[in-house]
Amino acid sequence: MSDNATGAPGAAMPGMPADRQADGPAVKPPGAASMFQLLKSMWQEVPGLLSDRVELLSLELERARTALLQIVALTVAAAVLGVTSWLLLWAGVIFGLLALGLDILWTLLLVLLVNVAATLWVIARARALFPRLGLPATRRHLTVKSVNEQSASAPQPRTRPEQQPAPAGR
Repeated sequence: MSDNATGAPGAAMPGMPADRQADGPAVKPPGAASMFQLLKSMWQEVPGLLSDRVELLSLELERARTALLQIVALTVAAAVLGVTSWLLLWAGVIFGLLALGLDILWTLLLVLLVNVAATLWVIARARALFPRLGLPATRRHLTVKSVNEQSASAPQPRTRPEQQPAPAGR
């Protein structure tokens, strides 16, 4: 008796996949080869992805280094220039207030309050530069986001506003 519709032993049956025919060689499912190729291509992309992240880290560290140097330079400049000119300024203010007849204690208290206010302003300015040291872009790129966060942060497509009808009577 024959194995198939044609009557020839070992011949392929029409309409039946080759991997299902008993007499033919076993064939891998079509998804296995493509899955292996996909994994292989993803593995080949890993060095490029890592090098991009390392390059970003390098650029941000350079930027942070520059910001830190600026902070130090601003602090030193504030210390040197501030001390010399501030002392001369307040010496003149104190002599002026004493010449106007203000008591020495009130004069010194006024000078102290103004100096404290100026010190607080300088500290606030220096603190405003510190977030640059946190490498924000590198953190954004290295942080894995959940699906919900990705869809919420995805840019919304721009739509053109519909044209307004021209006012009647013009």
